[in-house]
Amino acid sequence: MSVRTAVIFFGFALATLLAVLVSGAAGYLARRDQATYPQALTRAAVAFAATLTLIATLVTAVKAISN
Repeated sequence: MSVRTAVIFFGFALATLLAVLVSGAAGYLARRDQATYPQALTRAAVAFAATLTLIATLVTAVKAISN
């Protein structure tokens, strides 16, 4: 495995971990705000998707700038 491939895998794992942590926090805060379980799960899913979208957008922008 090349170093480049290892860095890509590490970045993917880090982005996924960050998205999971953000979605867990969003779900927890939603429950603390008296949301039902389905509402809290929906908020967590939206936070997960938004975090991954933001990370993908930032990676694309950095790649476009660096070329």
